[in-house]
Amino acid sequence: MFRNIKISITSLMVIMLTLSISLNCKESPFKKKLYEPVSYAPVKVTVSRADKSRINLPDKKAIYAIFQTSQGDLVLELFDKEAPKTVQNFIDLAQGEKEFFTEKGKEKRPFYDGLKFHRVIPNFMAQGGCPRGDGTGGPGYKFEDEINGKSIGLDKIKVKESQYYQSQFQRMVLEEFNIRSKEQLEEKREALEEAFQEAGDLSVLEVLHRVGYRFNEVLPSKKAVKGSLAMANAGPNTNGSQFFINQVDTPHLNGIHTVFGHLVLGEDVLDRIISGGNSETTIKTVLVIDKRESE
Repeated sequence: MFRNIKISITSLMVIMLTLSISLNCKESPFKKKLYEPVSYAPVKVTVSRADKSRINLPDKKAIYAIFQTSQGDLVLELFDKEAPKTVQNFIDLAQGEKEFFTEKGKEKRPFYDGLKFHRVIPNFMAQGGCPRGDGTGGPGYKFEDEINGKSIGLDKIKVKESQYYQSQFQRMVLEEFNIRSKEQLEEKREALEEAFQEAGDLSVLEVLHRVGYRFNEVLPSKKAVKGSLAMANAGPNTNGSQFFINQVDTPHLNGIHTVFGHLVLGEDVLDRIISGGNSETTIKTVLVIDKRESE
C-alpha cells in the first residue's frame, strides 16, 4: 500500500513539474514564420498621349520617359512588366491624365512640369516629384508598393548576415517586447539580447514583413542599382508622386522602395543635377514615348 502511494506522489510531482515548465516557458515569437505574400493582379500599362522627341532612343521596345530639365535631358526606360501600377501612375501624372489634390482642390494637368529636384545627395541619388519643394508634398493619395521580395533574393539572406537591415531588425525585436522607454530597455536587456541572437536567423524578407512591408510573388522585381528609378516613400505602401534616381547602387533600399525604371541616357546630366545642389534643377516637362508596338 505504501509503495502505491509513493508511486502516486512521484507521478504527481512529475505532472506538476511538467505543468510548471509549460507555463513558464513561452514559445519564442521568432520560431514561427509570419510572412505570407499578398495577392496581386498585374495590369497592362497604357500611354494615352503620343509624345514626340528628336532624341535617339534605344532600339529596345519599351516605354521611355524623357525628363527635360534645366541641366539637360534624362532618358529612362520604364518597367511596365516589373511595376505596372507604379508606371501607370507616373505616366498619368506626367501626361496630365490623372486627378490629384492640392490646397485649391482637385487638379488635372501635367503634374511634374516646373517641379524641382528638391533633394540631392552626392554618391547617392536625386529626388523629385514634390509640389511643395521640401519633400512633404504629394498628389493627395497613396498607393501600395509593387515588390516581389523573393525575386530579389530577400528570402535567401539571414538578417544577421546583412549590414543593410539592422534598423528594421532592431525595430522588429523591440516591438515584439513592447519596448517604449529606456527604462523598459534596461529591465528587459537580458531577454532582448537572447532574442536578438535567436531572431538573427530570420530572413530579411521575414523581418521586413514583420515591420509592415508587404510583398507579392508575381512580379519580376528589380534591385535598386546605379541608375534605378524608384518611388520615394515614408514607409510601407505610402507611394504618391515622389521618386528618386540612383547615382550608385543602393542595396540597403532593396525591398523597401519600388523600382520602376532605369536611366539609359543622361548619366552626365544626373551628375550635374546632383552636384548642382538641392532645388537647383527644374523639370521643364516629362515626355512619354511608347516604343512597344512602334516597330
